[in-house]
Amino acid sequence: MLLRNRTAIVYGGSGAVGGAVAKAFAREGARVFIAARGRDGLEKVATEIRAQGGKVEVAPVDATDKAAVEAHLAEIAAKAGPVKIMFNAIEWGDTQGEELADMALEPFLLPIRKSLTSWFFTGTVIARHMAVNGGGAIGGITANAAREAYSRVGGFGVACAAVEHFLRQLAVENGPSGVRVTWVRSPGSPDTPGVREIWERRAKELGVTFDDLHREFASNTPLRRITALAQVADAAVLMASDLAAGMTATMANATGGAQVD
Repeated sequence: MLLRNRTAIVYGGSGAVGGAVAKAFAREGARVFIAARGRDGLEKVATEIRAQGGKVEVAPVDATDKAAVEAHLAEIAAKAGPVKIMFNAIEWGDTQGEELADMALEPFLLPIRKSLTSWFFTGTVIARHMAVNGGGAIGGITANAAREAYSRVGGFGVACAAVEHFLRQLAVENGPSGVRVTWVRSPGSPDTPGVREIWERRAKELGVTFDDLHREFASNTPLRRITALAQVADAAVLMASDLAAGMTATMANATGGAQVD
């Protein structure tokens, strides 16, 4: 087990990505604390983790509230010791489907504001905690739009690019204290509900089926497939583990080669 006996927090743990990462962390031996605004979704993920023999606890936390993040962290540390792994998978509330010239300012800014606010509080609070407790690994999720411009994605691509550079700076500032900061760049897994919804809408616009669109997108990747959610979660495990001890201020490219580095 790659994460045996480590304490991990997953913010956005009730979502598709956060839930998958939490399950993968627990599978690899971590004691996982999952957090989100609502309890019901967290309990569903926790039930699945416990059914597989994993260790998990849940707590409603607003990651855009610094005091709430600090209080939750203090509670975990008192109960389970220093947090060694954090993953931020908070949903950004982005609005896609319009070209920039047709958008109002607030929908454009929504994912930028929400992503950076939640990352600023979770990232700085956890990094400070890890720095005085022997280090740790901070991780997150972005998408291809961080580097490549697409039409009709609103502020999402700008948010991805901003988050990635925030994480680079966080890594540089906290690396001397043993804190690593990495992220997984995902192509948008077709088995993720939110991605599937966007793809289905696009397929309808083009007059093709979901499977036709999937094949078309996959044809542009060297592997001829779009990375599934479970494989994105496995990449997050790798980056949180000691196997990635020499990696920080960088990403795991899980795009299936859609973006060649």
